[in-house]
Amino acid sequence: MHQKLQACTELLHGGRDPARHGGMVNIPIYRGSTVLAHSLEQWESRKQPDNPYASYGRFGTPTTRALEELITHMEGGYRSLVFPSGLAACTHAILSVLSSGDHVLLPDSVYGPTRAFAQDTLARFNITAEFYAPQMGSGISALLRKNTRLVYVEAPGSGMFEMQDIPAIAEQTHKVGAYVAMDNTWATPLYFKPFEHGVDISIQAATKYLVGHSDALLGVVTTNEHGWPLLRKGAYDFGQTIGPDDIFLALRGIRTLPLRLQQHGNTGISLAQMLSQHPLVARVMHPALPEDPGHALWKRDFLGASGLFAIEMRPMPAPAFARFIDRLHLFGIGLSWGGYESLVLPMDAPKRSASSYQPQGKIVRIHAGLEDCKDLMADLQQALQSAIDYLKVAESKPEAII
Repeated sequence: MHQKLQACTELLHGGRDPARHGGMVNIPIYRGSTVLAHSLEQWESRKQPDNPYASYGRFGTPTTRALEELITHMEGGYRSLVFPSGLAACTHAILSVLSSGDHVLLPDSVYGPTRAFAQDTLARFNITAEFYAPQMGSGISALLRKNTRLVYVEAPGSGMFEMQDIPAIAEQTHKVGAYVAMDNTWATPLYFKPFEHGVDISIQAATKYLVGHSDALLGVVTTNEHGWPLLRKGAYDFGQTIGPDDIFLALRGIRTLPLRLQQHGNTGISLAQMLSQHPLVARVMHPALPEDPGHALWKRDFLGASGLFAIEMRPMPAPAFARFIDRLHLFGIGLSWGGYESLVLPMDAPKRSASSYQPQGKIVRIHAGLEDCKDLMADLQQALQSAIDYLKVAESKPEAII
């Protein structure tokens, strides 16, 4: 009986077999389109019932297989497939189970590009996409129809970080024979085990924490045994593939994921706690904080927190807000997250149709990188103080403001 290993040990050793690759510690980068057979018998044996062309580089290499096997083990699922971006993983996971005339439910807090895909592209395929309030839990049963094929969940939600009662949603969804798909990018499989909570299809934008260095675009979808044939065929029919160099970078990143994610999470909570006490911050949106509306669900279902959260600023003139953002030295202004560097992203009010949230001030999404926490705190404090100083001058001497 093998000893049960801790996550950091499993991810260091999983997906590797040096003896098969000349003793190389890391899986080599296999580049190639043509895969030769040494006999007709071998050529015929490689054919698959639904894909006679399986022996071809588009369907993966040993580098690809190593990543897919490692992620399947992380997720606790049946099989995984890689995609060229996180959004590609989201869209193809959705398309894999939907047909013309089907109905799909998505949370109002879903990732913006996924929302746009559901509203615009699915409509062209005669698929009805409906958005629901993310907090409704088992109340999702009232929205399920005879033709509901998929319920999509994302926790915490993009932008406002609302939590969802995923086991309750899954229980109701499975009663009508529909699938549950989840965007699990924020927590990764280290901090949320999707298949233990009723999810059938788990999606990750591996661009974020799995790669971890902001140098590759990658998505991955893992399914249970029931969902695998649909995902596999759908991805192959659309010709989805990814270059081996990016896959290699993901394998490299995963080896240190437990250590990185722990620091991301700890720093993120410390920054969130500090910002919750600042006079210019109206609200902090982070489910690991006890005062957050979703904290109870996070504490029940999740094993940790990543470094991504958001704040709502108090109303202030645009120049004061610009002072705060522009005076930051350690936080870059940019999209994405999950890399080693800290980021801020000024955001517009989220698009909502089933729930409402109208922030009074600007929203800023914050990603806590791997810099020293004290340095990041000091950087935020000095930038916020610059905005305060601007407001004081504007109040006392309006003519002095340029």
